[in-house]
Amino acid sequence: MNRFLAIDLGAESGRAMLGSLESGRLALEELHRFANTPVRLPTGLYWDTLRLFHEIRHSLAICGRERKIKLDGIGVDTWGVDFALLGADGALVDNPRHYRDARNNQITMDKTFASAPREEIFAQTGIQFMPINTLYQLSAMKLAQSPALGMAKTLLFTPDLFNYWLSGVVRAEVSIASTSQFYNPVTKDWAKGLLRKLGIEESLLPEIVSSGTRLGTLLPEVAETSGLSADTPVFATASHDTASAVAAVPSEGQDWGYISSGTWSLMGVELDAPVINEHAAVLNFTNEVGAGGKIRLLKNIAGLWLLQECRRAWALAGREYGYAELVELAAAAPSSGLTLDPDAFPQPGQMPEQIAEHCRERGVNIPEQPGGMVRLILESLAARYGEVLENIEALTGRRINRIHIVGGGSRNELLNQLAANATGRTVIAGPAEATAAGNVLVQAIGAGIVSGVGEAREIVRRSFQIQIYEPR
Repeated sequence: MNRFLAIDLGAESGRAMLGSLESGRLALEELHRFANTPVRLPTGLYWDTLRLFHEIRHSLAICGRERKIKLDGIGVDTWGVDFALLGADGALVDNPRHYRDARNNQITMDKTFASAPREEIFAQTGIQFMPINTLYQLSAMKLAQSPALGMAKTLLFTPDLFNYWLSGVVRAEVSIASTSQFYNPVTKDWAKGLLRKLGIEESLLPEIVSSGTRLGTLLPEVAETSGLSADTPVFATASHDTASAVAAVPSEGQDWGYISSGTWSLMGVELDAPVINEHAAVLNFTNEVGAGGKIRLLKNIAGLWLLQECRRAWALAGREYGYAELVELAAAAPSSGLTLDPDAFPQPGQMPEQIAEHCRERGVNIPEQPGGMVRLILESLAARYGEVLENIEALTGRRINRIHIVGGGSRNELLNQLAANATGRTVIAGPAEATAAGNVLVQAIGAGIVSGVGEAREIVRRSFQIQIYEPR
């Protein structure tokens, strides 16, 4: 039996998952789960990065000191685009910002386009235009003459930072690098000319490595305090959580697409080469790198973020709802026949009021009860899936007959059925733990235990149950 630890950090929570691989089957066990709560300061919205690393260290201690488990590898995956800046001494020069920080806005994007035209940026990167992209976060710092940017010697994306703190090795894993909008998927290198136009030092950027690269072993102090062996490998897994999730899609053939469903819904297909043309730019699609060097042509959709924010607002008002309870209320609520744009609500806080104001501006009825509000959100997401599916098929010339929904959102049976109805395609839901499974299996590929992504998906098909939804 081979055992790997997957540290999977999402926008709402993190967890440590132990993956045990034996006889061609994978079993996952949750060892530790913890909240990932951003911190709002007068200067902006930040990730609680040191707290997250504390929870990672605690996860290692559960393996080593409590369970006496010998690990064959450790890998970290997180959300995309966010980063840390290190000084010449390797220390943080500022706490990493949250991608929903107010500095990441359309105004910054427009100012960036004055130095590097929108068409040129897409031609070099093939990445969807969103204010949260690393490119515009750096541009915002440059425009504000940020002292932190001036002092920085190295940029590390969030999972790369934790890999560095675990192993002491500075590298940029390719799947997370490709979310930045300054990685070129054609040349397979940083888009250095683009950064020069914006006055950003290319020397900040570390060497890029592929998914599954063995970075090194645990730092002696980390190994000692955790009770793990000093020769425990640290892998750069598919470090972008969507890349890990897609690696664990239990797919067969070529006529499938995927939705990685969570805080974000990332909907796309897997290709051998990027699609970088005027049509893709107009539709604002993205070409990110996946495990095995594949391209994930996809669209970022604002996912279950709206539901999470509504639930948080209702809790602050004194009514605690579980997600299952909200889905039940939504299933019992009548359909309004209306939809909203899920991407129209990027800022946190008072989400029910934001949605109500959106409805008022358009002269439509505002859902009065939480069940109606949740149903509106889920039906709007499903309708958006239908639109994106049409665009994917137009861009690729490929008909998609099956849509795999993976990740935590695959447990939402109502959304799964609505997605099948809206797309007119068979929906295959599961595994819910696709990100952790993909993280483990990409580590196993790096360790030489699994031959590649094809075998990894065979293991997933043998190991996890799925649920099928037909359109109705």
